[in-house]
Amino acid sequence: MLESKSVAVLLAGAAALWLVATQRAQAGGSDPQEFTEIERGRYLAITSDCASCHTVPGGKPFAGGRPIETPFGSIVAPNITPDLETGIGAWSEEAFDAAVRKGVRPNGARLYPAMPYNAYTKMSRDDVDAIRAYLNSLDPVSNAVIADTLPFPFNIRAAMRVWDALYFKAGEFKPDPAKSAEWNRGAFLVDGPGHCGACHTPKTFLGGDRTDQYLRGSYLQGWSAPDITNDKRTGLGEWSAEDVASYLKTGHNRISAATGPMAEAVTLSTSHMTDEDTRAIAAYLKSLPGKANTDAPLPANSAMMSAGNAIYRDQCSACHGIEGKGVAKLFPSVASSSMVRSNDPTTAIRIVLRGARSVGTRGEPTAPGMPSYGWQLDDGQVAAVLNYIRNSWGGAAPAVDAKDVSRVRSDTALRPD
Repeated sequence: MLESKSVAVLLAGAAALWLVATQRAQAGGSDPQEFTEIERGRYLAITSDCASCHTVPGGKPFAGGRPIETPFGSIVAPNITPDLETGIGAWSEEAFDAAVRKGVRPNGARLYPAMPYNAYTKMSRDDVDAIRAYLNSLDPVSNAVIADTLPFPFNIRAAMRVWDALYFKAGEFKPDPAKSAEWNRGAFLVDGPGHCGACHTPKTFLGGDRTDQYLRGSYLQGWSAPDITNDKRTGLGEWSAEDVASYLKTGHNRISAATGPMAEAVTLSTSHMTDEDTRAIAAYLKSLPGKANTDAPLPANSAMMSAGNAIYRDQCSACHGIEGKGVAKLFPSVASSSMVRSNDPTTAIRIVLRGARSVGTRGEPTAPGMPSYGWQLDDGQVAAVLNYIRNSWGGAAPAVDAKDVSRVRSDTALRPD
């Protein structure tokens, strides 16, 4: 998960908008309910990560125009500043609420679920009104956006009625009375404004959530989003609740560091949350059960593992250590990394091929990086070293084939840094 140059430019343009919420969050966790309506709306816009879609890198905040990659083509995010002609300034509060929580445009047309209304429906009308109040406080930007860029037949919005019937269930979040207030707050943030399932829940061929595989990891935009249940091999089972909260707040913990799309989410969203909210998310995610692990490690004496061992010692051990433990909050522990052992090795392959720069935040500003090895190692060698890492130090994961590396190499060659 790589923090790109474009993200850095985007942050420069958006920084002023996050100032009030950032100061409150860094102060140790003011209650969002104590904010004024505009402050609360700003905080909800942050927890909803609105800027990541609605701001073009280097452009005006929330003025739209950023392409969002989907399996069906790219959708361009609209202008949500209060401009009367090209933004949402002329929308009524009812129209704004219908778009955010029901996926219906003011003209009655259906939105595509790239706008995660199926998650935002968990918010209350008061929440949505607060977001609208915040957006209305921004400077209007005249920027006409053509959002309908999908190819036929996906550009037929009427088909979304079928999608909604299959996958959309309207309704506000209902707390579980058997659970703690912290757990319920975490569940609301994960399933509502945080829309974590948009990236981390596997999708059907129509793009709907596979609810039976809730938060067990998915593929998007050239990355494999990891399993964030409490699964010991592929999820957060090796992480404590403190590890999860630290990762969300600073982008780093004793095991891992955020890169790529998650680096952007940390920078624009989770690092600005209150301490109470990051701890609530951690409590909820740690409560989600993992699945039984029946995988056996690859034979340690195989030719593939021996070759991977040699490459690891030569190229990787200086930073990650002979035992794969790394250095806490500096070099990730590959021995304990669930991302490394993921059933989908796309992200691990991508990082070896192209390198990665971890996120820098106020809490952890160093942002160490990993160099690219794609120029030095061929596809078979990349597969070998990953198989060694995935199946050593008590780990077990399916074998990576050279063809898997070839696929990722070809895909990433077409993508910007």
